[in-house]
Amino acid sequence: MAAVCAWRSGGQQVAFSRSTRRFNVVSPEFRLVPTSHSRVGVASVCAAAFTFSGLVATVLLAAQPAAAADPAGYQNVRINEVTSSNNDTVELYNSGSTAVNLSGWKMSDDSFSPQSFTPSATTITAGGFVTFNSPKALGDSDKLVIYTAGGAVVDRVEWATDKAKPAMARCGGDGTGAWVTATSATTFGAANASDCPSSIPSASQVRINEVTSDASDTVELYNDGTSAVSIGSWKYVDSDTSHSPVSISSSSPSATSIPAHGYATFNSALGLGDNDSFFLLDSNGTTVDSVTWATDGAKPSDERCTNGTGWFQTSTTATLGSANSCSGGGSGGGGGGQVGHLLGGGGSLTSGCTPEAPSGTSSTPTGTSAWPGGLDVTITDNACAFTTSTGPEGRDVSGLAFDPANPSVLWAAKNKNWLYKLVKTNGKWAPDPSWSATGKQIRFAGGLGQPDSEGLTVGGNGHIYVTSERDNANNTVPKDTIMEFDPAATGSTLTPVHQWDMTSQFPQLNTGSKDDANLGFEGVGYVPDSWLTANGWVDPLTGAAYNPANYPLHGSGLYFAGLEWDGTLHVYGLNSDGTFTTFGTISTGKASVMDVMFDAGTQRIVATCDNTCGETHTFMKVNASGTIVPDVTYTNPAVMPIDNLEGFAIAPTSTCVNGFREAVWTDDGIYGFGSGTSSYGHALYSGTFPC
Repeated sequence: MAAVCAWRSGGQQVAFSRSTRRFNVVSPEFRLVPTSHSRVGVASVCAAAFTFSGLVATVLLAAQPAAAADPAGYQNVRINEVTSSNNDTVELYNSGSTAVNLSGWKMSDDSFSPQSFTPSATTITAGGFVTFNSPKALGDSDKLVIYTAGGAVVDRVEWATDKAKPAMARCGGDGTGAWVTATSATTFGAANASDCPSSIPSASQVRINEVTSDASDTVELYNDGTSAVSIGSWKYVDSDTSHSPVSISSSSPSATSIPAHGYATFNSALGLGDNDSFFLLDSNGTTVDSVTWATDGAKPSDERCTNGTGWFQTSTTATLGSANSCSGGGSGGGGGGQVGHLLGGGGSLTSGCTPEAPSGTSSTPTGTSAWPGGLDVTITDNACAFTTSTGPEGRDVSGLAFDPANPSVLWAAKNKNWLYKLVKTNGKWAPDPSWSATGKQIRFAGGLGQPDSEGLTVGGNGHIYVTSERDNANNTVPKDTIMEFDPAATGSTLTPVHQWDMTSQFPQLNTGSKDDANLGFEGVGYVPDSWLTANGWVDPLTGAAYNPANYPLHGSGLYFAGLEWDGTLHVYGLNSDGTFTTFGTISTGKASVMDVMFDAGTQRIVATCDNTCGETHTFMKVNASGTIVPDVTYTNPAVMPIDNLEGFAIAPTSTCVNGFREAVWTDDGIYGFGSGTSSYGHALYSGTFPC
């Protein structure tokens, strides 16, 4: 905080700054005034610092050691979980990208002054957890404040009676999730449970979204929920522990409620300093949200990126009352200066669920561009969500495809013959219970075998086309096929409407080795004829411009199947009589291909490769010669694990919000960053891609 008191003393003025805890000589004034925002307690601090005799001031200064410097990144350390039961345990989480030293840090509650505590580690690593037991008992209704060795407030949480039993925890993302009373077992020292609770109360979905310490000290709240929330009796307070909470209604009488996905703004009556904190409390006095910023971190503002859910960063332009611009990235804001954050996840493995570490990792190719979308990524499924009778280990979710006719639906293929229709449930992708809560098994033609289902796409007729590289009932023999399924078919098992077998085209896979047989068709993408003709694609069979009319049985587009063996795309016209036309092979410039899609937004075919190629996505175009060639290759967001991320899909542009749309990845091995991390046991990751 930046409260300063100043007096004229002879020809000079001596000023005491509360934010720097120093006295300074400044230009003369002739009256006693605060030189920044009026604050409760300024006069008492100034009176304690000076004694007056007429117009002469005598400054009584005792020699004192310099205050300890606040460690870089302290504002990124967040209280993540606390209990007022048993040992009164507290968990801290470092949302930043660098480690923070906790030496000399203290804590206080409602009844005792700051006390030293003994953390489980003296340094909290980036993305890491540290726990400690409160040196004094925490009450059923209490508050907890964390301070640096220099006395700066790091974070603060308050709870009403029994709200910290079994624990108060951030739910929906460590360090940034909504404060709730946990409904499952405590998770001290590890990621908070994903079902903490599974349905977050509407009041907890109100977030501090943007705050500025410039001029009027404006605060913006955002309601990320689906219903309006009354905030007329809510309060707020800053990092000055001598301040009492102030009601929002007294600051802005019109700010009585926030509509779903809406905003409310008001000016802080307490004033906000160059380095400060802001804490939001509900009508019971329980903490809803908080943010801390380092010096100048809220100038022009400290904003969440992405809007409503992400971490804080210093903006370049304040956007109070509307969606955040997220064009900054300054290091002073809470969470600022980061390379992104992995949000969500957590939860315990179910019986039989067995993550598998990645293999075959290679470096990212030279010339690969950085991910062009948002830096934050959210784990977007429940732990071990895809265990099946043929795959109880929960692994092997591979291909993904948004339904262009209904982009609220995401189709997913799981090896060992399963197909899923996924919809969003409480912010996570989960099987649609109206189709099948457990997924549907798929078979080869005639209801036989166990397709090693790897990739899938939605065809022009709305049917689901799935690739298989082998029959898992005979997995040493390749069976490179594309199968067409009608998603409207009833029953728990689906058989193909049509099936096309291209196995004979790949004799190199038929060696008697299951490993070679497993390097066949990995992904497939439907590419509309309209794009091929509009872009002047030359038909390799005729040497002339592609004319769909030459192939009357093929439907409205061609199918590009990705071969894991060598990273090539194989182009087919799939005819309604069960035959197919082979249009040839296209080089992706990659060693392997795991998924293929056509993105209408960028007007590009996208070939995805996992850790085998450094986690890359090659966008392909038709060049001036009518040939499909690589255009640009992007790597994944830096926060993501380096795993067998085999599936990739980008949502249609009809879903764009604030210039971005969803991108989703699958981790075939559900390994994430390994045991003990929030990503362990999870298959799906969600980020954003530009519109």
